[in-house]
Parts: sequence; structure tokens; C-alpha cells
Amino acid sequence: MAKQVQDAYIVAATRTPIGKSGRGYFRNTRPDDLLVAAVQSALRQVPTLDPKAIEDAIVGCSFPEGEQGMNIARAAMLLAGLPQSVGGVTVNRFCASGLTALQMAADRIRIGEADVMIAGGAESMSLVPMGGNKPSFNPAVFEKDENVGIAYGMGLTAEKVAAQWKVSREAQDAFALQSHQRALAAQAAGEFTDEMTPIDVVDRFPNLATGEVGSKTRTVTLDEGPRPDTSLEGLARLRPVFAAKGSVTAGNSSQTSDGAGALILASEKAVRQFDLKPLARFVSYAIRGVPPEIMGIGPIEAIPLALKHAGLKLDDLGWIELNEAFAAQALAVIGSVGLDPAKVNPMGGAIALGHPLGATGAIRSATVVHALQRHNLKYGMVTMCVGMGQGAAGILERV
Repeated sequence: MAKQVQDAYIVAATRTPIGKSGRGYFRNTRPDDLLVAAVQSALRQVPTLDPKAIEDAIVGCSFPEGEQGMNIARAAMLLAGLPQSVGGVTVNRFCASGLTALQMAADRIRIGEADVMIAGGAESMSLVPMGGNKPSFNPAVFEKDENVGIAYGMGLTAEKVAAQWKVSREAQDAFALQSHQRALAAQAAGEFTDEMTPIDVVDRFPNLATGEVGSKTRTVTLDEGPRPDTSLEGLARLRPVFAAKGSVTAGNSSQTSDGAGALILASEKAVRQFDLKPLARFVSYAIRGVPPEIMGIGPIEAIPLALKHAGLKLDDLGWIELNEAFAAQALAVIGSVGLDPAKVNPMGGAIALGHPLGATGAIRSATVVHALQRHNLKYGMVTMCVGMGQGAAGILERV
């Protein structure tokens, strides 16, 4: 078994704003272009780094087809202007794809096979629908009851978690409102500035008077999802969308979204060689499988294992990014693990900010890196549930 021989440090971390899928900021923006922008922004954070020293790029994407197919990692690195010597591989662990990419990049450094790596994630749910353009389950999935959960829609799994963990509709809606309130407060305070890469969006429209196509460029600097008009009354009026007598609604579920994130990792040798400033050390990672039909509880199993690998206790964590796939599963995880609600998603989560699937792990890792620096905290964690029944958790340490 390979043993860790050196530490992996995050020396740059950034993300794009998150746009709503369908009719949002990035409805016509290619995900590889979003990834290119994030990578180029990350590179600008380390001007003394020789790009030729970058060994490889690992990028997470939940549905790597269409506009985000053809190995988006390799294509984006070339489009970003990196040397042809820099490799690129796309990985898929659904919602944990971006976090898995970070773990894989860190591990290459930690076992001494690389000194500089890029990790990231990209997803356009506007251009590539959830499930992809041609979903096709193996017929064997439906032949045995224990396998049917593989094909469950995420919303149905949230309903099952809400029922089994006794999470009320009122608690879910209150959690959703808090997500929006925290996100709006963080935006107003400028707390996303350090982690954000502004994106220029070109809108094109017909000029009926001249018969030509006009264009207008606008710069996107904030996540599109947080809504100041969100209220408990408004959330309570929403109907369940996954079960007739259920409690999971569009208002207490994560938003489908578009976005990308990128991080640059370096060994201590590379930090010294290129005069880089480490922001965080990659400490540990854990992945655990759970029953697919209650996939939302994945972090309940992954978090203790990540803490064990790190030699830490729950109280050691100062900042926790728990992806809010659904309020029901987030509350089940918080209650079961014993997380401090004040430390969980202090700037809001996916219910308000959005969840561009394969990009979320990289995006929320950038959030943790900068939050630890800004608030002078020692340890932070990114954790999420994963479709088909998995949970992932990664721990970072401020340097």
C-alpha cells in the first residue's frame, strides 16, 4: 500500500458564480468555458508558478456528455492556454465529483508522484439535463427489490429520509429560509468576493430595425439563486413534487444550476521552488456507501471516517460545508452526526446558492479555503450525499 510521503497544499482556489439552470445567467454558456475561466483565474493567483510544472488536471463532472463531454478536463486545460504537457482527466462520482477530483489530485502529490496539480469541477444543467441526454438503466436494476433504489429519483430518496428520520415539513421550510437568509447576508457583506471569479456573459438579440444581431455584455459577480422574497409563508404554499402526501418541495430542495470551480495544489517542494503561499493543507478524505433509496444520509457514514483518518474530533471543525441536496437530508445528517448548526453552511447552502452537481465539491472547497483564512479557523470540511447511495467528506486545514 502506498504511504503518504509529503503534504499537499492548496495554493489557489476559485469558482464562478452559480447560475440557475434553464433561464439563468449561464443558460447559453458552455461549461468548458466556465471551467476555463476558473482555471485561468486560479493561475492568476499564483503568478510565480511555472505552468510547465503542472503534472495533471482532474475535473469532476456528473454527466460528462454533450457540451461537457469529450474529456472536458483535457479540452479546458488546452483552451485555458496551459502547456500541452499538462494532462487532463474527467471523473464522475455524481455530486461528489469535484471533491473526489480534489482528493485524487492531492493524493498524487501526497504519495510523491506529482508536485503541482489542478483539481476542479464543471457542470451545466442548462445544456445537459440531470440523467444525461439518454439515461438507460441496466434492466437487472428492476429485477430485485434491493436494487430498485438505484433508479430512484433524488427527490424520492429525500422523501424516504424525511419519513425515516422524522423531519417535518415545517423544519425543512425553516431550514430552506435560513439558507436564503444566510446567503443574502453573506452576499451583502462581500464574503464571497475572495472565492469568486466574475464572468462576462454576452447576450445576443435580434435588432428588428436593422435586421442584424445585436449583443450586450454583462459581468456576473454573484450567485443567482438567493431570493430576498423567500418567506415561510411562501415556502408553505409550495406543493410536494415527489410524493403526493410528501414534504419535499422545490423550495426546500437544492436548485439545479450551472457553474465551475478550480483549485491548484502543490507539494512543499513546489511551494518553496515557486515562492507560493499555501492557503490550506488537504488533510483527509472518506467515501462510504449507503442504501441507494436513502442516499441523503451518506455523510452520516463518511464524516466519522474522514475525522478518524485526520485524527480529529468533530469539535475541531470550525467550518462545515454540508451540501444541501435537500433540507430533509441535511437536517437528518446534522441531527445524526451532532453537527453544530452554527458551523454548518454559515453563508447558505445549495438550497439558496445552487448545486451544479459535479462542480459543487470544487466550489464548496473554494468556499472552505477562503472562509478558514477570513475567519482565522483551523479546520474545515466539505461533505455531501451522492446519488445511488454514497457519502463523501474531505477535511482541510488552514495554513
